[in-house]
Amino acid sequence: MQCPHCESESLKVHQRNGHACNTIYRCMDCLRCFSERRFSPYSGLKLAPEKVNQILTCLVEGNSVRSTERMTDTHRDTILRVLVMAGERCERLLEDRIKNVPVKDVQCDEVWGFCGKKEGHKWMFEKDREDIGDAYCFVAIERHSKVVLAWHLGRRDKKATEAFVEKLRTATDENRFQVTTDGFRPYVDAIDTALVDRVDFAQLVKVYATSNETEHRYSPGEVAGAIPSTITGNPDPLRICTSHVERQNLSIRMGMRRLTRLTNAFSKKWENLKAAYALWFAWYNFGRIHRTLRMTPAMQANLTDHIWDIEELLQAGKELERAA
Repeated sequence: MQCPHCESESLKVHQRNGHACNTIYRCMDCLRCFSERRFSPYSGLKLAPEKVNQILTCLVEGNSVRSTERMTDTHRDTILRVLVMAGERCERLLEDRIKNVPVKDVQCDEVWGFCGKKEGHKWMFEKDREDIGDAYCFVAIERHSKVVLAWHLGRRDKKATEAFVEKLRTATDENRFQVTTDGFRPYVDAIDTALVDRVDFAQLVKVYATSNETEHRYSPGEVAGAIPSTITGNPDPLRICTSHVERQNLSIRMGMRRLTRLTNAFSKKWENLKAAYALWFAWYNFGRIHRTLRMTPAMQANLTDHIWDIEELLQAGKELERAA
């Protein structure tokens, strides 16, 4: 530990408080005092570290805010503050660690959700607000390591697609790889602009059978076929597939209560939804053992050599926060 004022390591305990991580130190060089909590990954929170870990563990395992409130005996507003703090640090961590990753086969898809209310329920004065209504999370996953390379939360439009593809370019190295997406048209222009120099690009367009009104309302129709098409480069026909990223979408819905369909467990604020995604993706990449891999995706992709816990995620994000 160093003094945050003069970076000296000549420190002396000045006062010990009863709260966790709240010992006061005095620098023997500049004679200024500072709290140990300033260096703790739990800085900014008055909760004990064990309580913060318990809250975040409940959230990444698919519990709602209200159920987490009952299990941890913590007010829901405090839980949401913990979520936003962790989400911001995890987003910073993913941007720092997921860079120039060697990849071979990338699959992209979008997860639908909504914030506040569904798009069709917006009032006229809300039609131009992008923080209310449909919220699509673009996700890119590497087929073999299962690591989530990039994600972006926004509308399902050209602007969000371009931002997502730009993040995918930053996350991957310069070696050539194959990309497969669904039939969403903005992918064509976005990938042609940002990744045309390094990808073989194909789309897999699904054809759905007709269904009755009730089935169409609550679930997509039965898939009658899938038509692969080459867009740019020379993609391998046997690797034109989106099954792995679609299975990842199921994991997202199982791990994030706010994406459960036909319930009132949806996000009321865009900030909370974005934080929940960032926390989930960081936990999925670094802290959650993949059943197929028998290790975390980050270990499979050689981004780390061990399984991370919640505290390590927060500590890494805290260090990046201080460095910025």
